[in-house]
Amino acid sequence: MPVTRVAMLLFALFLLCSARPAQASGNAPAEARTAILLASFGTTVPEAVQALDNISRAVRAAYPHTEVRITFTSNMVRAAWKKRRAEREKWLAQGVPEEVLDVKNIIQAMGDLQEDGYRHIIVQPTHMFFMEQSHDLNSHIAALAGIRTLKSKWRPFETVVMGRPALGMPGDLYSYHEDIDRLVKALKEDVEMARASGASLVYMGHGNENWSTGVYAETEKKLRQAYPGVEIFIGVVEGTPSLEDIMPRLAKAPSKKVVLKPFMITAGDHAQNDMAGEEKDSWKSQLAAAGYSVQPVLEGLGASAAFATIFVEHIADAARERGLTLK
Repeated sequence: MPVTRVAMLLFALFLLCSARPAQASGNAPAEARTAILLASFGTTVPEAVQALDNISRAVRAAYPHTEVRITFTSNMVRAAWKKRRAEREKWLAQGVPEEVLDVKNIIQAMGDLQEDGYRHIIVQPTHMFFMEQSHDLNSHIAALAGIRTLKSKWRPFETVVMGRPALGMPGDLYSYHEDIDRLVKALKEDVEMARASGASLVYMGHGNENWSTGVYAETEKKLRQAYPGVEIFIGVVEGTPSLEDIMPRLAKAPSKKVVLKPFMITAGDHAQNDMAGEEKDSWKSQLAAAGYSVQPVLEGLGASAAFATIFVEHIADAARERGLTLK
């Protein structure tokens, strides 16, 4: 074979081999992939993590061929888990999933998804309603979605969309009244548990002093309409209605028994201490001091299969809104 022909073949082989690393670099994936990012407030209570894990498992079961990751929106909660990584095996032995132990903030989590080639991201908050945490999360998402580059292929994401919390959010695209109706159906087991015990059902929500908590009053009203014969109350730790607001109404209930349950995604610090703690200012202690027989249930709403399905449906709505296909 002539020398010139050999040289040409060697040069062509060199070009082919040199091209392979650039093709696998992931800077511009041939197929724009979709991922789901579950954004929870989070919890520092290991036993409460199972409610978040239940939601994650429900979403992964519904979309088995779509990448699902998590982030925590609470700076305090993330800081606690970051510190606990120094004793990694201790927390893993308690059943804490690695993704919780290694949880990242929204910016880090989105950065990882970009590096891994995901261009369409559905961020699904597992919050109860659109209050402070969801507002700030939405601001982060809007900023990331608004990034523009001179060449469109270098934009970090093609689509970034946020689903709505369990009780919906402001706006006319989806009726939050219908979201409340869906939640009311998901709470049937709680109501029937109270009915079987001949007790009133008292929920403790988180609430917020800076945002209206009127959605809780509407939810309580619809629960009472859907399940007549059971006295149902929803109060909040922050804002209105407080336990003090509920007590005069509870006094009119025919039963002196109370099933006390968190109206929160997890049975975390508020549920463990403010709701069911032994201190005299906990809801359990105050109700007991008023003559009630109290049955605390330390289980977040996220532990319910029916409740977790709400987020699965909200993810489907967000995907349909942007023309995304989930598998």
